[in-house]
Amino acid sequence: MKVALCQIDPTVGDLAGNARKIMASAAEARRRGARLAIFSELALSGYPPEDLLLRYGYLAAHDKAMQELAMALPPDLPVLLGGIERNEAAETAGGRPIFNAAILCEDGLARVVARKTLLPTYDVFDEERYFESWSRPEENVCVIQGRRFGITICEDAWNDQEFFERRAYPVDPVAVIADAGVDVLVNLSASPWGRRREGGGKERFRLRMLNAASSRHGVPFLFVNQVGGNVGMQFDGGSAAIGPRGLAADPVYFEEAVIVVDLDGDWSVQPTEHDLVVMQHRAVVQGIRAYARKFGFERVVLGLSGGIDSALTATLAVDALGAEHVTGIALPSTHSSDHSRIDARELALNLGIGFHEIPITGLQQAFDEALAPVFEGSEPGVAEENLQARARGTLLMGYANKFGALLLTTGNKSEAAVGYCTLYGDMNGALAPIADLWKTEVWALARWLNRDGVRIPVSSIEKPPSAELRPGQLDTDSLPDYALLDPVLRLLVEDERSVGEVAERTGMPRADVERLFRMVMNTEFKRFQYAPTVRVTERCWGGRRYPVSHRFGAE
Repeated sequence: MKVALCQIDPTVGDLAGNARKIMASAAEARRRGARLAIFSELALSGYPPEDLLLRYGYLAAHDKAMQELAMALPPDLPVLLGGIERNEAAETAGGRPIFNAAILCEDGLARVVARKTLLPTYDVFDEERYFESWSRPEENVCVIQGRRFGITICEDAWNDQEFFERRAYPVDPVAVIADAGVDVLVNLSASPWGRRREGGGKERFRLRMLNAASSRHGVPFLFVNQVGGNVGMQFDGGSAAIGPRGLAADPVYFEEAVIVVDLDGDWSVQPTEHDLVVMQHRAVVQGIRAYARKFGFERVVLGLSGGIDSALTATLAVDALGAEHVTGIALPSTHSSDHSRIDARELALNLGIGFHEIPITGLQQAFDEALAPVFEGSEPGVAEENLQARARGTLLMGYANKFGALLLTTGNKSEAAVGYCTLYGDMNGALAPIADLWKTEVWALARWLNRDGVRIPVSSIEKPPSAELRPGQLDTDSLPDYALLDPVLRLLVEDERSVGEVAERTGMPRADVERLFRMVMNTEFKRFQYAPTVRVTERCWGGRRYPVSHRFGAE
């Protein structure tokens, strides 16, 4: 029996557009001999629909679109996809009004065949806000083309008692369903990609987890994942047919695909392992492209300082949209070095992007003159430095508004962690492509991008980082070297380790770790106003839920 794993890139709320994608993939699956086509979690709606799910009109439109889709699909090809089901018991017994469901479209009808049991409420997920948990996973079994399919939805597969040292839920839906007797396990998923805290990409961990479940229960496991970018979250796809001995086909990442597999075939394919830097590149590129296209922007603009962060961001934007859709603007001040101006221009030339240089010296002087009466008697300091960043931010926003371009902000995760960024200045922008990459990862990705020739000027990679807001300024004036800083910040921010443990594990003096911890905790107000960030880790700013105002500054 041939089954098609249909990996699509839905747009949240575009019910008609998503239905067209589903119909096109189903037609391709049928053409290639599939007897069942499987799609991802909430495929018709797109994931995550968030508070659209609170609108009665949206739910009604979804129901209508699902019925129309069922009637439009090929009558001889069953289609299994994720959708929304009304919880009819909620009005009398209480509970959330909808289920996250799996729907089988067959013979012109759409019927619910499974519901999601485990509802993630952590990081970027908030499903308990909307959905009712299904308490009888043993009923998530249906017969399709004479075979018993046990159906789970995303998180349901992430609680194997033999795979995880610590489980997040008391029940393992996969085990419950397998015990009910099935020929095939299925997981409809919307699982975003990210670097895992212990290292490596999420795609490797997923395959190991699903292989363990397949081996344990002795049946093949079909995993169908969403692909494409949705603001911060980047879905990598990676849909796979997994058996105890291997895969039916090598997974496809970061692009739409229809993968047809034979349930009765020899599943012995070993997956290609992709370097972390390659997956990071593909995730950020997808994030820029998806954000621009789904919001209707054809071009982007960003400031070019001559430093590594803006150089990397510009290069990623070119990979996402093409050089003809990217403009870089250098905004030198009285403190900008000659080499920074040269590096910015060389980068633009290497990439073939639009380029302008707009000196801000006149604006600096105008700000100084306007504020002189109220600043009289004070020494120049951070306020004057930040005015340079804010002048640049204003000019970049002006260009973006004038020409309908999307402004990218270029800060990295290390700077965001310690608040080394200026509100309404270098933080200006509608998207932060590299704000989930630590500075050391920025350098690694830049070097990888130069693997076949110089795209990013070597001096931008090798010179000591500096904001150049005062003469001779270096980042190391106020921060440790990034090679020492990033491991500490990763433990504090991503792993939530204590100051004492971080000091012991990294060898950094406790007093220095305490200072960094206070910097992280005291700058939450900046990150609260940060642009949406392309998520490439499992602990991104978009999933952080610290109070903006608090007094916990040391531990």
